[in-house]
Amino acid sequence: MAYLIDRLTDELGWPRLETPEDVATFTQAPGAHCLFVPGDPVRNLESTDAAVILPELAQAFQGRFDVAVVADAIEAQVREAAGVLKTPSLIFFREGRLLGGIPKVRDWSDYVARTAHILDTPAAA
Repeated sequence: MAYLIDRLTDELGWPRLETPEDVATFTQAPGAHCLFVPGDPVRNLESTDAAVILPELAQAFQGRFDVAVVADAIEAQVREAAGVLKTPSLIFFREGRLLGGIPKVRDWSDYVARTAHILDTPAAA
């Protein structure tokens, strides 16, 4: 089932962030950004569910944010820094500043409402 996560980078062309420097470069670029922290798809079956939902969510928001996949090696560090500890999670940034996160798999309407709220929130200083 990890192929559903790999598909995000292999087929959709989303970057895979391998280092903290990759995360900083991606999140500090102009605009809003979503980090997908999948977690272990073997231990957590929701990881692949989120990997299927996320492209649909990105499409629903018509380019309001771009997406990258966080590599296993730095997942814990990214989650701890953002304060979003459960996986899978979506962690949103705007120009380097944390906007908020959505842990675990949600109903579609919840994803849409939470994402809209996060994207409409000013970035924390």
